[in-house]
Order: sequence, then structure tokens, then C-alpha cells
Amino acid sequence: EVQLVESGGGLVQAGGSLRLSCATSGFTFDDYFIGWFRQAPGKEREGVSCISSSYSSTYYADSVKGRFTISIDNAKNTVFLQMNSLKPEDTAVYYCAARPDRGANYCASAADVGSWGQGTQVTVSS
Repeated sequence: EVQLVESGGGLVQAGGSLRLSCATSGFTFDDYFIGWFRQAPGKEREGVSCISSSYSSTYYADSVKGRFTISIDNAKNTVFLQMNSLKPEDTAVYYCAARPDRGANYCASAADVGSWGQGTQVTVSS
């Protein structure tokens, strides 16, 4: 059974940084596409950053390129999202997501994701 548990959210001022963690179990990074999505109030869930199986490709939303970095600690089965230069528009619930990798960019649509964590709130004050 795939399990994803996020942590690390919180309240931060604009310009600040946060690091989100996603503890995973039930699958291997060699076979799964994994990433981070977010959902702000009244908006659709959107892909923020993802890594394809075997770390072959990484994806970033245009709005976070140059500010966010996704990484994996394989020994700890944990995925991280380092978020720097945070902006008020980054405020959202952030979700860890995973699915078996069949070669597509699953970061493009939340509808293609198979498994979700419970989410962690990130609030950026101006």
C-alpha cells in the first residue's frame, strides 16, 4: 500500500523559506513518478514540481522555477521540496503525490495522480 505523509508546512513571511518533507512507503522510486501539488482556496490543484522514475526527469511549474527545488533521499524514502523566496501567491495546501510511471508527465494534471498525502498548509504573509 502506497503511503505518503507530508510535514514541514507553516507560516512564513514573504521572501522566506520552508522545506517540505514527504515520508513514503509501499513503492520504490525506480518505478514511481512522485511530486508535489498545491491547492489554493477556490483554485484547482496544480502540479508544482515532480520527479519521474529513476530520477530521469524533473518538472517545475513556471511560477516556481528558480525558487523551488525537489529532491529525494533514497535511503530515507523521503521526498523534499525546498521553497525559497516565497511569495504570498504560494499560499496553499501542499500535497505529496505518487503513481506508477508509464512515461507521461503526470505533473501536468492532478487527475492522473494515483496516491495522495493528507496535505500540509503553507501560508506566506506579505
